[in-house]
Amino acid sequence: MTDSYYPAPYSGTLFFDVNETLLDTKELNKVVAQRLGNKPERAEAWFTSLLHHSLVESVTGSWHSFGDIAEAVLEMTAMRYGVTLPADAAPLSDIIAAMPAHPDVAPGLSALQQQGFTLVALTNSSAALAEKQLSSAGLAPLFSRILSVEQPQVYKPDLKVYQWAMKEMGKPVSECMMVAAHGWDVGGAKRAGMKTAFVSRKGQALYPLAPAPDLVISDISALATKIKPLC
Repeated sequence: MTDSYYPAPYSGTLFFDVNETLLDTKELNKVVAQRLGNKPERAEAWFTSLLHHSLVESVTGSWHSFGDIAEAVLEMTAMRYGVTLPADAAPLSDIIAAMPAHPDVAPGLSALQQQGFTLVALTNSSAALAEKQLSSAGLAPLFSRILSVEQPQVYKPDLKVYQWAMKEMGKPVSECMMVAAHGWDVGGAKRAGMKTAFVSRKGQALYPLAPAPDLVISDISALATKIKPLC
């Protein structure tokens, strides 16, 4: 998928998804696959089920942290495939906390910051985990705020998350853009009235039935060249 161009200049607040959009999940996927019998496709099944059950929590009015759901779903996936998980394995949250940034992220965010954009992380990770993630990846100083869904206690792409985030930043919807590598995330943000940018990371695709994003870009550095702040 090639980069598309958002023709109108834009100034305001950019909200960034963290996992996969900014941080490379390759090592996490590798570890999960190893624990599930060295089968990469099982790691994919685990992540899909993780997203599914986070939404189950939201629609049923329940709340557990993303890390706790990740561990519970790993147990479920192991049972499904008849795999015994190692008893002494490191918590998945430790691996998630140490994921590195994609190579384009730091220069792209720096360029956007220099252009005058306010950068905000908006993540399904807990606040403590998100702080560790962005600090470990060397990205924390680039963000004005790190917002976690644990405060509203509902997961993206529930529209309440985006509405809450914009209210937290004191910004009108016209000045807000969500940047994510997940079709469901940009779809939810778009339905909440935000501008959206889809980062076409390898293996990611837009949901055809969701509203089209304002931008489709290859990476964060490309985003910095596609939108410019108002003078």
